[in-house]
Order: sequence, then C-alpha cells, then structure tokens
Amino acid sequence: MTTSHPQQEAIHFYADGLKIAGHFTPAAGAAPGSRSPTIVCIHGYTGRKEIYMPGYIRELTAAGFNALEFYHRGYGDSEGVKLRCKPWDQVTDIHSAVIYLQQRPDVDPDRIGLYGTSYGGSTGMAATALDESIRCAVAVGSFADGLRNSYNLRTYSDRLDWEDVKKIDRIERVMTGKSRRIPYGELAPSGRAERDSISTMYKVEEKYPEGYPIENSDHAAGFSPEKYVDRISPRPVLFLHTERDTMVAVSESKHFYDKAKEPKKLIVIPNANHVDVYEPRNPEVFKVVVGHMIDFFNLHLK
Repeated sequence: MTTSHPQQEAIHFYADGLKIAGHFTPAAGAAPGSRSPTIVCIHGYTGRKEIYMPGYIRELTAAGFNALEFYHRGYGDSEGVKLRCKPWDQVTDIHSAVIYLQQRPDVDPDRIGLYGTSYGGSTGMAATALDESIRCAVAVGSFADGLRNSYNLRTYSDRLDWEDVKKIDRIERVMTGKSRRIPYGELAPSGRAERDSISTMYKVEEKYPEGYPIENSDHAAGFSPEKYVDRISPRPVLFLHTERDTMVAVSESKHFYDKAKEPKKLIVIPNANHVDVYEPRNPEVFKVVVGHMIDFFNLHLK
C-alpha cells in the first residue's frame, strides 16, 4: 500500500479568488536551504488523484525532484462548483500553482517541469505553451483536441442521442443556472478495462455520488490544446500513451506530436490501456511510464 511521504506538506494557493488545496512533497535527500527542481503534477478528469498520484509522487521525489499536486477548482478540498471541468479555468489553476512554487525558498524557479495525466496532460500542454517559466512538460494518455476525442467515445447514433441530451442541458443551464449531473461512465464512455476501473480503482460513484455535470462535455469539446503546443518549443515535450487506450485514442498523442516542434518525443507503451499507467492498476506498466518520465526530467531539469 502506498503511504504519504513523512515530510509532505498540506498547502494552498488561490486562482481567480478560489482556494486551491494541494500537497507539496520535498525531494528526497535535499540539503537544508537548497533549491531543488520541481514537478507540478496535474490530475485527470475523474479528479481521483488520491488514488493514482501517490506512486508518481513517491518516485519523482525519490529521484530528487520536489512534487506539487493539487485539486483543481471544484475537486477534492478546493473551492469552486463541484466537479465542473472547464479546461481554461484549469490552465489558470496550473499557472497559479507555478507562481506559488516560485515563491518557495526550496524550489528552483528556473527548474520547474510539469507532468499531466489524461485530461491533466491536455491542460498541462496548454499551460506550458502559455508560460515560459515551465521548462518542460510530459503528457500521459492525453487528448490533443477535445471535440475529436469525444467523437472517438461514441458511435454515430450514440452521438446523435448525446447531442439531444446536451441541447436540453444547455437550456436548463440558462434557465436554472445549473447543469444536470450524470454518472462519470455516461459522461465519458470507454472500453471494458477502463469501465472496470471506474468501479474498482477510481470508485467515482462512491466518492462523488451526485455525478458530474453534463456541461463538462461542452467545455471539453471547445478545447483544442494542439493549437498551442508548437509554442512550447524550444522547450522539450514528451508524450506517453498506451497502445490499446480506449478512453483517449493513441492517435491523440500522435496529433500532439505532429503539431509540436522540436525537441519532442513520443513513446507508445505496447499492449496496455489507459488505466494501466497507474500503479494500483498495473505496477509493471506504471514502472515503465514513470521511468521514462524520470529520464526526461533528469535530462532537462538537472
């Protein structure tokens, strides 16, 4: 079982006036008074970072990096509309996290990198493109265009039905100020392995029985981080994706890679799916993924 780092510190900062809650974990073996390279770790759509992020934090800090993880607005202990997922708001959260880190005496402000998983890699790439103080970035299983990715999740006939549901919800949002909530699996349908993980690993209905707002689908469809990723150059980027991902098609990372400029790298993990990158689900694949990440950060931040 993964346990928290003994020196992990509960922290908070503000984004658009909202209190954002997170944890800062110092690099293992850092000398007192020293400034270490630091990784901002961004969670995915479910917001269940407490389930899948601890392994990454453990490995990154053991490799000599500080790590900052936080809940986006509306998730966990952070303020905001519960589970509303607006990508550009999350980009603001990330930029605020970087500003927070730059004020810490144990962080080297010139050696801040970013790791985002799934949805967090998509917002992370946009955030990196628009903030040159983020020196490098990694996206794991992330979409490059939200509308195109949504088409991959449903058949044509299912998309027609889903559009009807969203039309009704848009009217209700205008008339009532609220979006209807549905189970995560209905909002983001996926393949068998990922569906199983929703109940066995993420446990989203146990944590968030009220469901996720339908409006999240509209916000994602209007978000296309591939339009910005070329601005990151000459800072390096790494795209990691599993070959058999049925939540975010591997073609999305290939689109990201094609749009990015050098230096860039794409690694496809064979015979694995979206959730295999998380230690509780597949420790072997997790080790491969985190190993590539650490090699990348060692090269570009140390």
